[in-house]
Amino acid sequence: MVELRREILRIPLDLDFTEEELLNEKHDVLLGVFEANEILACCILSDVGNGFMKLRQMAVIPELQHKGIGRLLLQFAEKTAREEEKNVIILHARTTAHIFYEKQGYRAVGECFEEVGIPHIRMEKKLK
Repeated sequence: MVELRREILRIPLDLDFTEEELLNEKHDVLLGVFEANEILACCILSDVGNGFMKLRQMAVIPELQHKGIGRLLLQFAEKTAREEEKNVIILHARTTAHIFYEKQGYRAVGECFEEVGIPHIRMEKKLK
């Protein structure tokens, strides 16, 4: 999962994960889509308190993007958050991906901002 995230989300930005970042994930929910022991897609859910869960590090291998795998993974992440009795999922969407999240019922909150050197927008979806 780390390699998939590194390849899709970090290397194109000339970034890598720090040991501290990876250690901080031990309390998160890590979700993946697998076929024949190969990871195809992944994301992370982090409990940020007050009934909120933050979706992070969503990645789908490039040749399978736009085939519905990301949508299915996102639906499973929402189901998982509901099972954890969370009310809202928040995320920081790259502006290149915000339309994907809008189609899944997320709404933009606030103005664009820079994160990891590229523009993002905060988005959220009420689960209940």
